[in-house]
Amino acid sequence: MADKFDVVVIGAGPAGYVAAIRAAQLGLKTACIDDFVGRDGKESFGGTCLNVGCIPSKALLDSSKHFEHLGKHYASHGIKVEGTPQIDVPTMIARKEGIVKKLTGGIKMLFKANGVTGIHGHGKVLANKVVEITPVAGGDTQEVTADHIIIASGSVPIAIPNVEYDDEYIIDNAGALDINSTPETLGVIGAGVIGLELGSVWRRLGAKVTLLEAMDDFLAAADKDIAKAAQREFKKQKLDIKLGAMVKKAEVVDGKVNVTYAQGDKTHEATFDRLLVAVGRKPCTTNLLSSDCGVELTERGQIKVDDECRTSVEGIWGIGDVVRGPMLAHKGSEEGIAVAERIAGGKPHVNLDVVPWVVYTEPEIAWVGKTEQQLKDDGVDYRVGSFPYAATGRALAMGESAGMVKMLADAETDRLLGVHIVGANASELIAECVVTMEFHGASEDLARIVHAHPTLSEAVHEAALSVDGRSIHKVN
Repeated sequence: MADKFDVVVIGAGPAGYVAAIRAAQLGLKTACIDDFVGRDGKESFGGTCLNVGCIPSKALLDSSKHFEHLGKHYASHGIKVEGTPQIDVPTMIARKEGIVKKLTGGIKMLFKANGVTGIHGHGKVLANKVVEITPVAGGDTQEVTADHIIIASGSVPIAIPNVEYDDEYIIDNAGALDINSTPETLGVIGAGVIGLELGSVWRRLGAKVTLLEAMDDFLAAADKDIAKAAQREFKKQKLDIKLGAMVKKAEVVDGKVNVTYAQGDKTHEATFDRLLVAVGRKPCTTNLLSSDCGVELTERGQIKVDDECRTSVEGIWGIGDVVRGPMLAHKGSEEGIAVAERIAGGKPHVNLDVVPWVVYTEPEIAWVGKTEQQLKDDGVDYRVGSFPYAATGRALAMGESAGMVKMLADAETDRLLGVHIVGANASELIAECVVTMEFHGASEDLARIVHAHPTLSEAVHEAALSVDGRSIHKVN
């Protein structure tokens, strides 16, 4: 007789483990199945984000930022260092692993505290809401049944033709987190979020980094003014970003990676010590659904869901990277909470139009809502306000004067339509803009709120004032 649960969650990433905890908090008997294996060979909840994505990459970004500032920026503060700073890469990697272990272990503790049954294995949805579990270490499969199944299987890196991963020289994002010494040269296919962040880590540590981006526009998803400002800063940092560069093949020869790429009507050759493939991610549905389970996929290979994350089968739900919408950890977490509450009879809401995006480079890039180009394409009449970091006292005191805030508001109603930031702490500054937009606020609301002085948030305040042409600390 198969074990019976109220809710079974497949996947313990930011979408799945959050859904499981919330379901258990609501009194539902809940199990969460995940097959990730940590570096120690044991189960490790947290999915890509905590194990080989968001968290470890931020740890390395922080370490590499300290190293670069020590060697290049501290002298202007009067801080002198004898000799040339050195980086102990294995120690840096070990610190990253310690953070990962603490957080993934924390999920196990949260499961135990909330009564979630964590199961290490591969989950597959069968007919009649049965889930087959294949143990990671081998052995007999088992089955569990549930009134509700939440699919949160996440995503995996996209591979490209004629570029085969070998996990040593040609690597994905996980491999780029575990390089044991700084390569002299690092090639990156893709200048999106992952490519920019991990490229920045190794560039700061001394690698010569080249990013090969197939698109002609840099950071096409971002507002053009923000992308242009960011690109200018990355160029100063000597990140070599080649746009319109379509990689044709890559092969390892004598411990080096030879890359052939086309740019315009010309073909180029480049050689790197390591090559990171960071061209995006795709939904993870491998061996996830039996042919008779009834769950449908979209043309893009995603689990097909409605606006409330219901699949084509009553009682089966899909959340996170495996469904429509941005592949962002926080989006998946909120969907997980919402689905758990719907199962329990609640009526929650997740607004996918007001989900913040962040790139954790230096300067950081963050945005929410529409870009100026999108508003133009939609025929929306709007007003623009902006303010440079260089005009804020706090940014100058921090030595972080690069950047700007750009705000877009409806020309008639003043309702906030989009905010775009490039600069220090953009990831934190975007939050008040998200709140304003979620509550259908106006630029005037942000303009009238008292912001502490001196803070970087004053740039948001001044950008809001600028929408109406009344910024105080810049010429309107």
